[in-house]
Amino acid sequence: MGARLSGPSGQGGGTIEQNADINVTPFVDIMLVLLIIFMVAAPLATVSIKLDLPPPPLDVVEPKEPVYVTVQTSGALFIADRPTTMETLAADVCAAQAVTNCRDERVFVRAQPDVTYDRFMTVMNALQANGFHQVGLLNEDIE
Repeated sequence: MGARLSGPSGQGGGTIEQNADINVTPFVDIMLVLLIIFMVAAPLATVSIKLDLPPPPLDVVEPKEPVYVTVQTSGALFIADRPTTMETLAADVCAAQAVTNCRDERVFVRAQPDVTYDRFMTVMNALQANGFHQVGLLNEDIE
């Protein structure tokens, strides 16, 4: 806030009154300086760098869909929707993958909530004994 120390010319006595007007001159000066700084700095921020990126690969390989082995409460085994047995489990997993080296592919094992632990581990041990070492376990939410 400012104060007026003397009245208009020609009046005597001079009472001191407060002036409630805002002095915006310093504010405008600061804004103009900031505007100039941003105008000078903006072109410097848009520096382009030449990159030599490699070309995209021509033979994009789609990831193979893994095989899902389902263990049911009744003891039945399924590969996808086809039933299988413990004796033919390894051959059926290889047939479902349709690749030359099927033992290097992913196999997921899922079980119903009421399957006993020993039944589940029997399937896991049979897969491992037949050379399937990339075995994942699936847990499905029970609602």
